[in-house]
Amino acid sequence: MNAPAKTEEFAVKIPDGVYAETVLSVEHFTDHLFRFRMTRPAGFRFRSGEFAMIGLMVGDKPIYRAYSIASPSWDEEIEIFSIKVPDGPLTSHLQAIKPGDTVLMRKKPTGTLVLDALTPGKRLYMFSTGTGIAPFASLIRDPETYEKFDEVILTHTCREVAELKYGFDLMEEIRNHEFLSEVVGTKLKHYPTVTRDAAYPYQGRITDLIDNGKLFTDLGVPPLDPAVDRGMICGSAAMLKDTKERLENAGLTEGANNKPSEFVIERAFVG
Repeated sequence: MNAPAKTEEFAVKIPDGVYAETVLSVEHFTDHLFRFRMTRPAGFRFRSGEFAMIGLMVGDKPIYRAYSIASPSWDEEIEIFSIKVPDGPLTSHLQAIKPGDTVLMRKKPTGTLVLDALTPGKRLYMFSTGTGIAPFASLIRDPETYEKFDEVILTHTCREVAELKYGFDLMEEIRNHEFLSEVVGTKLKHYPTVTRDAAYPYQGRITDLIDNGKLFTDLGVPPLDPAVDRGMICGSAAMLKDTKERLENAGLTEGANNKPSEFVIERAFVG
């Protein structure tokens, strides 16, 4: 007679070489969006704007997905902003986590949406759609961003107004923060738009608002200029392609960690 399988033993076994961190808080914004904060490993270092592989044990196997670290590099905790995919191999489980649960994180962060990948400039645009705002949530809370740029413009485009709440919460957090409010001052501008909610005053895809000039008129800034403007792009695959074309048409050149230039794109995932 065969001995019963020890499924519980396998379910709780953590893989070697990864961090196992504790969920501290979870906030659900909509049926599709949520964020959570977890403990930060003592030896974990990252640059604001980078991403890490986040995972869970599902049965006896770990499942990982690339997630931008939404907290800044100085934060004592790790924050993640995620979509909910009902049948997603990871997010179908991740969206059910609660404080006290264990989340896995691989030890090496990486990514292109870092200040080091840009040449010096005056104005920094952060173009995001959906959960693509996550790396910028890190960067707009990093004092170094405001040391390097006189003006920081965060654009965030979603389908409906409810999906913009994370961005508004970030602005409120910065305004009320003990030292960030002084560091940021009036340098940060938030430009949220929607594509499906007709009642909202700011309508349209960011590429259309670049094309028709409304983005610049609304913000009171001149059109894109490679001499002073820098850009970062994070969102869906189509948005990356279309926004990249607009920046290149304006004369900006794509850069990377090993070759800084006027704009960078995160291609590791879409959101």
